[in-house]
Amino acid sequence: MVHVSSSTARERFARAMRTLRQTKGLSQEDLAERAGLHRNYIGSVERGERNVGIDNLERIAQALETELIDLIGRSD
Repeated sequence: MVHVSSSTARERFARAMRTLRQTKGLSQEDLAERAGLHRNYIGSVERGERNVGIDNLERIAQALETELIDLIGRSD
């Protein structure tokens, strides 16, 4: 049986992304610039408001200097 958390995958990913960004001492603006995305987009991802496409997931992971699989794995 698979355990399903009460929070959505999107919410868990948002928390993992925010935590890693903060651990690296980056602001949302810094991350947005590194990823080539708008700062409002990064904020909405971190609030769990957006479903993020695979291309943007990869851009965010690269900007955080981590592998995509590791970033996604943090959200388990």
